[in-house]
Amino acid sequence: MRSPAPTHEAPAPSPVPHPLRTRAFRLLFAGQALSLVGDAAIPAALALAVLAATGSSGALALVLGCAMVPKLLLLPLGGVVGDRFDARAVALTTDLVRCATQLLVAVQLLGGSPSLVVLAAASAVGGAAGAFAMPTGSPLVKGVVATEALDRANAAMGVASSAGRLAGPALAGSLVLTVGPGWAFVLDAVTFAVSAALLAAVRVARVPIPHRSLRADLVEGWREVRSRDWYWTSLIGHSAWNGAAAVLMTLGPAVAVERLGGGGTWVVLLQVGAVGYLLGALLADRARPRRPVLTANLGLATYALPLALLAVAAPAPLTVAAYGLAQAGLGFLSPVWQTAVQRAVPGHALARVTSYDWLLSLAAMPVGYALAPLAAAAWGPGVPLLAAAVAVGGCCLATVLVPGVRRFR
Repeated sequence: MRSPAPTHEAPAPSPVPHPLRTRAFRLLFAGQALSLVGDAAIPAALALAVLAATGSSGALALVLGCAMVPKLLLLPLGGVVGDRFDARAVALTTDLVRCATQLLVAVQLLGGSPSLVVLAAASAVGGAAGAFAMPTGSPLVKGVVATEALDRANAAMGVASSAGRLAGPALAGSLVLTVGPGWAFVLDAVTFAVSAALLAAVRVARVPIPHRSLRADLVEGWREVRSRDWYWTSLIGHSAWNGAAAVLMTLGPAVAVERLGGGGTWVVLLQVGAVGYLLGALLADRARPRRPVLTANLGLATYALPLALLAVAAPAPLTVAAYGLAQAGLGFLSPVWQTAVQRAVPGHALARVTSYDWLLSLAAMPVGYALAPLAAAAWGPGVPLLAAAVAVGGCCLATVLVPGVRRFR
């Protein structure tokens, strides 16, 4: 009797270790997490400092505009620089620049007589540095993490972002009430310095690109965007979300104060949103949807719910719960989207593609900030809130009709 032929089974692939077990990603994660906490403390501290120094909301708008305008104008150039040069070196340099600007603001505030011109100039320099720093995020993660672990790495970054949203405002409030807003800027400067030091110890793989004209690099980056229907159609939805978020942040506080029980309702809504974002990021670390881009866009469409509920002054608990759900959708989308882009876009064009993503997303926010109060003055807050709900819900749900969105796996 013949014995059966031996079978040779392929060994099961060894599981990929979590990215936080690798030194390079731990250093990158620690630096980014610290910077996020520091940055989250700045908006509240800046608003209180400028208002205390000038007593003018127009002055605050000027300082914020000085940060936003150069950021929008320079983002495409930032993408080219991130691809053409070492993303690590670019990020490290921008960390040092922003450290210096935050220290300058801190000195102004701690001195007791801040100059509006100096605050505006520092904000402009910081915004310009941000335009070069933001496109480096994806290349840095992709350069230190194995492809199989990108989803977990991006989810970890999402958790760090949500932790910053939770801890930053509370930290800012404590500093402002105890030692003054200037120390919040000292804290942010220190986080940028530590981030730069950690980046200096990280080795990041990169894909060099041939030296060409600036225009050729910009055109190639835009061609990478246009060649993927799942990408540019999703960006329309993301842009609508940012415009709608600006409408909600502009009109929501007044609706909460006048019709939902007071300012406490608004504070609770924001805190529940931060918790929702954290839960969404944690879900992204566990869930593996077959159609990640489609699933993430459908989650983003839930932002229409709190907008619509605010428009009709629905009961506060329902509105707060809807906002928490919507922020969970955002927390889920961010790491899932970044992983999809990092895996689909070639490394030599990743910073440029990311810069166009940021540009289209951020450009919609000033539009929302400008139009929301005008529309509310003419027709009441319900009309712009409902219009924003229709825009974000319609644009995100419409991606279901795009073949590339449905096919992306």
